Amino acid sequence: MVKEIERAGIPVVHMCTVVPISLTVGANRIVPTIAIPHPLGNPALEPKEEKALRRKLVERALEALQTEVTEQTVFEVKK
Repeated sequence: MVKEIERAGIPVVHMCTVVPISLTVGANRIVPTIAIPHPLGNPALEPKEEKALRRKLVERALEALQTEVTEQTVFEVKK
């Protein structure tokens, strides 16, 4: 699905917990997330810290959307 949306000219970011799977399916922009049961969060964190974590992930995905890529690229989230 990701490749077809990109083929239509719409950039896509695949946010995932298992990067090798994203690479296998051919996603162009990949942002690694936290864990399979909680990809965009960490319930062990205090609410304020979890919100900051989620924001960081979404901001990285937005940066990836704005980046031209010619091959599969993993956009690591800065700690």
